[in-house]
Amino acid sequence: MPDLQYTGTQINYYFVCKRKLWLFTKDIRFENENEYVQLGRLIDENSYKRNKKQIEIGKIKIDFIDNKGVIHEVKKSNKIEKAHIYQVKYYILTLKKMGVENVTGEIDYPKLKKRKTIVWDSDDEKEFESIFSGIKEILSQSGPPAVVKKNICSKCAYYEFCFV
Repeated sequence: MPDLQYTGTQINYYFVCKRKLWLFTKDIRFENENEYVQLGRLIDENSYKRNKKQIEIGKIKIDFIDNKGVIHEVKKSNKIEKAHIYQVKYYILTLKKMGVENVTGEIDYPKLKKRKTIVWDSDDEKEFESIFSGIKEILSQSGPPAVVKKNICSKCAYYEFCFV
């Protein structure tokens, strides 16, 4: 398994949009001006106030760890849940590689009043080999991947960059 050199955001973007992954990694960023990103940050900051927030371990930033040792990622919506799941699994993998055993995670959707438990399973290591290979291939390109129009594009911080 390659070194854990990516951020959780990069893992997330791999599932959301390959172009966004490339742009973000090359430091072409528009998140600070995007109202949907700002709303997500507000939800994160104002939810679960009793827990320590933004725990940085290597290249990952875990939203919080509860008193049972479960890692949590707070999200606004479950529309791109697969990306959220793999982001949390990447955090679990990172902790496993550091010697932490029996790690589980949860994705919290406070606005939806929902929570999804994430556990590492036996197929995940092989899956991440493929994910890391895919990310490496995307990032080795001299320019960003072509635009692929998706339903979620209209709320993306990169929308104007890609479509206007």
